[in-house]
Amino acid sequence: MNKEDIRIKHVAVHILDPTIGMPVLSDTELEFGSEVAEFLKEHIAKICSGDDAKECRFYKEESEIYNLLASYSDDDFITAGREIAARLYEIMAGNIDIPAADLMVVRFKERDDEYLALLKMNYKACYTHRTLALEGGEGNSNEIIRHRSILPSQSQRLTEAAVIRLADLSLRVIEKKYEVNGEKTDYFSFLFLKCSAHLSHRSKLSIVSRAVESIQKEGFDETERFEKQMRAKSIIQEEIEEKGGFVVEDLAEKIFDEHPELKTAFQDKMEKYNMVKEEVQPQSENTVRKYQNQHLYTDTGIEIKIPMDQYKNPKSVEFITNPDGTISVLIKNIEHLEARM
Repeated sequence: MNKEDIRIKHVAVHILDPTIGMPVLSDTELEFGSEVAEFLKEHIAKICSGDDAKECRFYKEESEIYNLLASYSDDDFITAGREIAARLYEIMAGNIDIPAADLMVVRFKERDDEYLALLKMNYKACYTHRTLALEGGEGNSNEIIRHRSILPSQSQRLTEAAVIRLADLSLRVIEKKYEVNGEKTDYFSFLFLKCSAHLSHRSKLSIVSRAVESIQKEGFDETERFEKQMRAKSIIQEEIEEKGGFVVEDLAEKIFDEHPELKTAFQDKMEKYNMVKEEVQPQSENTVRKYQNQHLYTDTGIEIKIPMDQYKNPKSVEFITNPDGTISVLIKNIEHLEARM
């Protein structure tokens, strides 16, 4: 979702701070200007274009939020927003580990699609100044105070939010586990929204990478494993760069092409996550950045970072296995070498 295509239509802010003892629900829409609109669009775009979000579907018979939105119209914006906020506050008030926040309910349009966003702005504590008039009105006293209800900045990522497409009530959710009844729980999707969630693309990519590393660790000795791990990372990077992602089953064919027994072991791991035929299509630059370089760490404390295009070029770098089993890295054809402090 492109930030420039987002058009903010309606906004309401509800204060959900259990230390107050009750929610402070707004009866009116927020009057907003271009700065607030930009702030909201930035957060919405991060949710919809990042790889942390999970694609979800409501449990229709169980979800109060679904039932509120099933017949939604913009005439219901304030009423529906108040009921949604009250439901979230009820969960927060019974679980002290869930942080206090402002819930921003945002109606927006992106191209031809209509959406409702639920943005939970968790408070952070920051220091600011305060000016007090001296007794008698003769002068001022400036002091520093700790303000505990500061909202996340435009550049920060929210940890709990949902963007709901009103046409079919599909939704994208980002969330963080908090302790509920003594157990870490995805309360935002499980208790509040009551929706089923697929793994995010970032989570899927992480699971695949860890599984490949684990299988190679079990299947190869140290010297061979080093080469296989670099090759696997190179294959993943190529798939992402050239195709925008990969199907897990097809990736296994390429990485374990010469070792069918390791491919079977890898697929067994993926079966536990129901991911054998899963598509992994990361969108965020932050997610794929670590695949753009080979990072090498030696037992002598040397760290080497090699851009992937240079790693693939035999005229730039060569890895040599010595007769004694040690490995040498030869960096070739350097025209200019610079030392930085």
